[in-house]
Amino acid sequence: MFQWYVINTYSGHENKVKANLEHRIVSMNQQQAFRRVVVPTEQVIETKDGQKVQTEKRVLPGYVLVNMDMSDEAWSVVKGTPGVTGFVGAGSKPVPLSQSEVDRILHHGSPAGGQAPRAQVEFSLGESVKVTSGPLSDFDGEIVDVNPDQQKLKVLVDIFERQVPVELGFDQVKKID
Repeated sequence: MFQWYVINTYSGHENKVKANLEHRIVSMNQQQAFRRVVVPTEQVIETKDGQKVQTEKRVLPGYVLVNMDMSDEAWSVVKGTPGVTGFVGAGSKPVPLSQSEVDRILHHGSPAGGQAPRAQVEFSLGESVKVTSGPLSDFDGEIVDVNPDQQKLKVLVDIFERQVPVELGFDQVKKID
């Protein structure tokens, strides 16, 4: 019976493990035991140097999903793949994912559901930032609220020796190093 399993890999090697595993499946003639090997990703929008850039990020860094019919041969094909550290599960027996977990992971960032790419938040509470545009440009402030959905920040800016909360866009500030 085909089920989804999670394979633990070295972080940053997910695509290499996927390619190696797909090659091993073919070379060891195990195509009948495997359906898909997936590195779950999502589309995110990052702000770099004031420009919005759409990139692809891994949903589960260090993990690869595989849809397979678990048998001793299929298990050994996966375990012997370079970069694979093991299956996720209790003890030595891999635990399959439920269908709801698979749907949530695989369809997390797909635009097919009408979902826009998610904004990557590079700001956190308490960080110091410099305002780069608008009437308060060149003022420094501290972040007190982050709204990733609207790509807005609430920043406390010192104006005439008073801290004034100001709402700014992600593209209107930069971090102070």
